[in-house]
Amino acid sequence: MVPEKVRNIALVGHGGSGKTTLGEALLYVGGAVNRMGSVEQGTTTFDHEPEETEREISLGLSVGTVDWKGTRVNIIDTPGSSDFVGDARSGLRAADMALFCVSAVDGVEVQTEQLWALAGDEGIPRAVVITKLDRERADFEGTLAQLRTAFGKAIAPIQVPIGEENDLRGLVRVASERAYEYSGDKNGALVDLPESVEERVHAAHTALIETVVETDDEMMEAYFEGKEPSREKIVSTVHSGIVSGDIQPVLVTSADKLVGIDTLFEFIVDYGPNPLERNMPPLQAGEAGAPSADGPLLAYVFKTISDPFVGRISLFRIFSGTAKADQELELARGGKVRLHNLFKLQGKDHHDVTELPVGGIGAVAKVEDLHPGDTLRAQGLDAAITPVVYPKPVAEIAITPRSHHDDEKLSTALHRIEESDPTVNVDRRAETGETILAGLGDTHLDVTLARINRMFGVEIDSALPTIPYRESITGSAEAEGKHKKQSGGRGQFGVAMLRFSPLPRGSGYEFVDSIKGGSIPRGFIPAVNKGVQEALARGILAGYPVVDISAEVYDGKYHSVDSDEMSFRMAGIQALRAAGDKLRPVLLEPVMKVQVTVPEAYLGDVMGDINSKRGRVLGMEGEGNLRSVAAEVPMAEIQQYAAELRSLTSGRGTFEVEFDHYAEVPHSEAQAVIAAAKSSDE
Repeated sequence: MVPEKVRNIALVGHGGSGKTTLGEALLYVGGAVNRMGSVEQGTTTFDHEPEETEREISLGLSVGTVDWKGTRVNIIDTPGSSDFVGDARSGLRAADMALFCVSAVDGVEVQTEQLWALAGDEGIPRAVVITKLDRERADFEGTLAQLRTAFGKAIAPIQVPIGEENDLRGLVRVASERAYEYSGDKNGALVDLPESVEERVHAAHTALIETVVETDDEMMEAYFEGKEPSREKIVSTVHSGIVSGDIQPVLVTSADKLVGIDTLFEFIVDYGPNPLERNMPPLQAGEAGAPSADGPLLAYVFKTISDPFVGRISLFRIFSGTAKADQELELARGGKVRLHNLFKLQGKDHHDVTELPVGGIGAVAKVEDLHPGDTLRAQGLDAAITPVVYPKPVAEIAITPRSHHDDEKLSTALHRIEESDPTVNVDRRAETGETILAGLGDTHLDVTLARINRMFGVEIDSALPTIPYRESITGSAEAEGKHKKQSGGRGQFGVAMLRFSPLPRGSGYEFVDSIKGGSIPRGFIPAVNKGVQEALARGILAGYPVVDISAEVYDGKYHSVDSDEMSFRMAGIQALRAAGDKLRPVLLEPVMKVQVTVPEAYLGDVMGDINSKRGRVLGMEGEGNLRSVAAEVPMAEIQQYAAELRSLTSGRGTFEVEFDHYAEVPHSEAQAVIAAAKSSDE
């Protein structure tokens, strides 16, 4: 297949906008499948994992291929939930054009707006497919108005529907003003232009022609003389506008009624960019020319899948050159890999191939060295593609295997999951001794646990992580630490005088040796330091580590026979205990920096909620209908913020969070934490 006859399309948009159903309709109308699967019945080609069929949503990207009248169309179906946006970003990297599915019922939603910006950053041409026009409350004009408000004047309808809701029966191509009606067949039948849509079609036609002629002075002059550009000129101009980003066409469909699926194919073939027109992804090293069928191979691994039967499957997109089965390639980060059993994916099914040209989307199995973000290249090529940037985790749970016999299996499972999903993070939190699984939301974490159980046979218990509180001091004090023990024979003796004082927040711990005159032998001073640190780790108030404190040893006593390191370590411990309440200890809590993005209508509710969580709003900025709020909020208040924000904003809000600093806990909250810590020790 020559590159000019290849189209790589990513279906993207908000969850529930009909991406998977549209992809299934494309496979069915294009003849790749014999019957159209159903999301509700769990029979689609794209949503094939058990967790997807159970939840009736896409949880990861999936790939399908269909040949339409001599052109190969690779379809990348991406998840719409913000919990799984990592795979949507990966899908955009592999595509040459993004088809944004926007429901005629729900309109433009926040995830669509964010993915729109990401596609722009990736340099991907964008088009809009308005879906679900046959549903109740479908509103084409209202959705079109929302699109123009959200994305600007580049939005250009090239189709309009005939009828809406239950009356939807066809569409009109704006450029030719030809009407097509559908009666359950795969292809529309040409009919006379209905009077009910004449005015809408003529207005859209005029707007489209004016957009086209504005790109060329000769066409503009001819248009003013009453001569419209030819269909071929319109196609080439719109094609160029799509590639440059100056035109973002809008098409109409109903996947359930198969309305507009055939014309969507024709749009993809006639207007969509081919792999040679795709901007090369940004490079982090080396140089690479324009995409070429004959050049050295350059490919990017955009997804890995852990298959319980096949093992690891790595999906990659070829940006230049041709990949051949059993070919040996370099990894940009070092090492070599061989492309054994090269194949393409159709959902979960494998189809072996001998080679893949530029623009090809292929896969290899059981190559353990491949990870998402890797660059594959011909030997001698120095180019390395910059990896996709994924959002940081925003939700955490502490996990333990239900059976202690599964410790090793869980460790292996977590390692595999982390390798296949870059938005998952696993961390052993030393302060609490917990294993923390972090992801993009509660659904993401639930699905990850379900996958671990299904694929690795490990049952897991989970809970909210323990808040890693700290303690500090606000006063200074001197104290004597004395350890004396005599029980026959050699005894133990050590006395250390220490001065404790607070340090600026974030300073940690400082030990100062001010011993003069040998009151404590030089060899025992490290033991005093060790004892103080042990006591600090056990806490003063509630058993949490003490930080931002200076310990100065300035005097002491020793015995030439009975003193040893143990004695002075115990003296250091006793000194902190003796200082105790005189240091005016306080409880510190981790404070997170939060960036919340919501539609303007929810701004007041979100800011009020932040204030109710003892948060502090730092600033706000906005673009279009979206507002971004920066705030500082205690970790204890936002452990379940992913679910809370979704409820507060009807799923339209997103956020990012990262640790910022430790701050003193207000007295009432501190007393509750201290009481809980003491009761758990009893």
